[in-house]
Amino acid sequence: MGNLLTQPPEHHRSKGFANSDPGVVIGNFPWYEMVWRSARGDFKPLSAPEGGYDAFAKAWSTPVDHARIAVRQTAPVVTWLGHVSMLLQIAGLNILIDPTLADFAGPFGRLGASRRVPAPLTPEQLPPIDVVLISHNHYDHLCDATIARLVAAGHAPHFYVPQGLGQWFTSRGMDRVTELDWWHKAPLSEGVTLHFTPAQHWSRRTPWDTNASLWGGFMVEWARETQGGGAAPWRFLFPGDTGYSNDFKTIRQRLGAVDFLALPIGAYLPRAFMKPMHVNPSDAVQLMLDLDAKQAMGVHWGTFMLTQEAFDHPPRDLAAALHDRSLPQDRVWLMKHGETRAIPL
Repeated sequence: MGNLLTQPPEHHRSKGFANSDPGVVIGNFPWYEMVWRSARGDFKPLSAPEGGYDAFAKAWSTPVDHARIAVRQTAPVVTWLGHVSMLLQIAGLNILIDPTLADFAGPFGRLGASRRVPAPLTPEQLPPIDVVLISHNHYDHLCDATIARLVAAGHAPHFYVPQGLGQWFTSRGMDRVTELDWWHKAPLSEGVTLHFTPAQHWSRRTPWDTNASLWGGFMVEWARETQGGGAAPWRFLFPGDTGYSNDFKTIRQRLGAVDFLALPIGAYLPRAFMKPMHVNPSDAVQLMLDLDAKQAMGVHWGTFMLTQEAFDHPPRDLAAALHDRSLPQDRVWLMKHGETRAIPL
């Protein structure tokens, strides 16, 4: 009888999902609004970066250290692959996050958002991938071409995806797929736990599936051994695409302070349209503070032609936001495409 009376979570709807704040409804605009916004230039930079795109790509790219990423790591190491694509190596696991390594992000190839900084490697050049995390179904996060090449190259990862998105993978022959709802957790290996966390965003892949699958972020929690022989939690968080909300104070309260944060800092103009769904650098810094994050790296910038700000504006605006709060500039790493760094414990 108790099960019959159980209410669904508040963010569930009869035909999909909603944000934690029910007053923030995103994605209810008709498909043709996206067409005219695109036609008037809402989804491409208003200006090129200083020196042009080729100079920007050269300045913000570095060759991948293939020998380094080929070695499985115990202590955490991260490689930025552009936009929000990351390789997190921790506790012997190779975890790939929102892999989008194609030249365009969109449903029709060249009609999608073009990539102006080349991907630093191909799916075939990745080390053996154990886990793939997909935050939501937008084309700059879930790339059909990248996933297909990853599988064709012989990788056999376990995919962890938001609720409602599993069929996309199983219909393509991938059977190691786990759907997660907000606050659900799953063991990745001994001592490593994955948590799916709320974010303020939306989902759509066609004109007919708005908010039919969930969206969110991922916390990877590692019970690392201490010098005294015990275990202490170390936490990595990728919050996913998100507008600023109280979700991040709640994540801090429920799951603990974050040791390393993959912090979205781009895709924030035009502000009136993007504010509910994408933080700007000022919002991002507040999000970092809400989580008590010790260290962060900037993601979701400088890769695809998605929004109106120039490619080189997120670093500028982030520097101002950190200065306004009297925070050191290196509190948020700005890594080059292809760069690998050991994350401090």
